[in-house]
Amino acid sequence: MSRKGPALLLRDIERGDPQVLAVLDVIAHARPDVLLLLDVDWDYGDAALSALQAALDERGLDYAHRVSRRPNAGVPSGFDLDGNGRLGEGRDALGYGRFTGDGGMALLSRLPLGTVEDHSADLWADHSAPPADVLPVEAAGVVPLASVAQWVVPLTLGQTRLRLITMNANTPVFDGPEDRNGRRNADELRFVADLVSQAPLPVVLGRSNIDPQDGDGLHQVMIDLLDHPALQDPEPRGAGGGGLGHRGDPALDTVDFEGPGPLRVDYILPSQALRVLDSGVVWPAPGDPLAEVVATASRGRLVWVDLALP
Repeated sequence: MSRKGPALLLRDIERGDPQVLAVLDVIAHARPDVLLLLDVDWDYGDAALSALQAALDERGLDYAHRVSRRPNAGVPSGFDLDGNGRLGEGRDALGYGRFTGDGGMALLSRLPLGTVEDHSADLWADHSAPPADVLPVEAAGVVPLASVAQWVVPLTLGQTRLRLITMNANTPVFDGPEDRNGRRNADELRFVADLVSQAPLPVVLGRSNIDPQDGDGLHQVMIDLLDHPALQDPEPRGAGGGGLGHRGDPALDTVDFEGPGPLRVDYILPSQALRVLDSGVVWPAPGDPLAEVVATASRGRLVWVDLALP
């Protein structure tokens, strides 16, 4: 969903805005047991998310369990992080955002969730050493690594205990020659890989904001995550996009950006110990009755994976 502000998002959910209805229809089509939502504006009372849950319940999807916390996105840092001589702009926040909670993250589940291990406040400087042209020295004790949020959420089914490792990395573009966004994106993904190495039965899900082959960014970091020995890449497929100079398989694309065009930036990467039954990207071919609904819902496409538990 587009970033409109929590009050406007709540209004649109209650009024049945066409984009909101399309999002609900796509989710109802996929019917996931666990759903990670990105670019959902956060508010202190979770009013918008509660309204969204109620709308999904009306479609037969009872997501009784959720994780929703204030993201870093839009929280003022107090520093001129982009060095343009002005304070309080979107790029000066702890994570890009025009207001606190702009483009947050929420995890919905039909299955019970355990206690969240929240790394959202971990400092960037504690995981790497951003040079002064990337992060002002005086801001090192304030700016977190996670541009939005970073969670590890246990999910227990019988004797099986999965660790859901969220991924919502910074965009690697919209900066200058210092490559601040690109370096932060890479460091966030390296930290995701570290969390995978520490977790039994990890499942990584979310947006890396980088394609392993196409578009901008430090591609090798994404390639390394895909090649992590504890993970498998089921390569979900849809109709996809592709474009001029596109090197990757268009059927794997998950988002249709303006400028670079379709890219694969959203992933579900299960543990090697889990068996993948099926997977896909809800990106219908032109002419499919669902295609217009999916295009209305978001430039991003829903990625899904069916897993068999050991």
